[in-house]
Amino acid sequence: MSRRDDLSPDDRRIWARVAGSVTPSKPKKAPRIVVGAANPEPAAAPPAKGPTKVRGVPAPYAPPTAPPARARGLPEELEPRRQRRLSRERDPIEARIDLHGYGRFQAQDALTAFLIGAQARGYRSVLVITGQGRRGGSGVIRASVHEWLQGPGLRGVVSGFAPAARKHGGDGALYVTIRRT
Repeated sequence: MSRRDDLSPDDRRIWARVAGSVTPSKPKKAPRIVVGAANPEPAAAPPAKGPTKVRGVPAPYAPPTAPPARARGLPEELEPRRQRRLSRERDPIEARIDLHGYGRFQAQDALTAFLIGAQARGYRSVLVITGQGRRGGSGVIRASVHEWLQGPGLRGVVSGFAPAARKHGGDGALYVTIRRT
């Protein structure tokens, strides 16, 4: 019996998620060697992008020319006006999900399914309750939910998010706005 047969379905699901999050490193190319040549070809050096290094003297620091471009479609912080309208309940919160009691991976699956379903139903804003963690610290779900909302699986679903008002859960909850289909 192989080791893979010993895994439970939950373990396989978790392992598949972990294996999918890893990106392999790019292999380095070996220098080209021509058989029979007196001197092997030197490897082509990449073009210099800034000041070159002089023997033993480090190159001066050159700041990047432009900030990296924001990936298209990433969720952004809600506009203050929209956040205020949600907190005062002038814009309705059409659905809510409470992630208390879930494990990290179960919470991610539940959140993804909830948000995709909310988009299919035509909802515009929902409340995601994560909780504050134990003893006021940052809980695992609360710490991960921003990453999940900005991930590629929800990029086409979530248009923005912001911390909820105190009466809706405060630091332990988020307002999430959903893109139209």
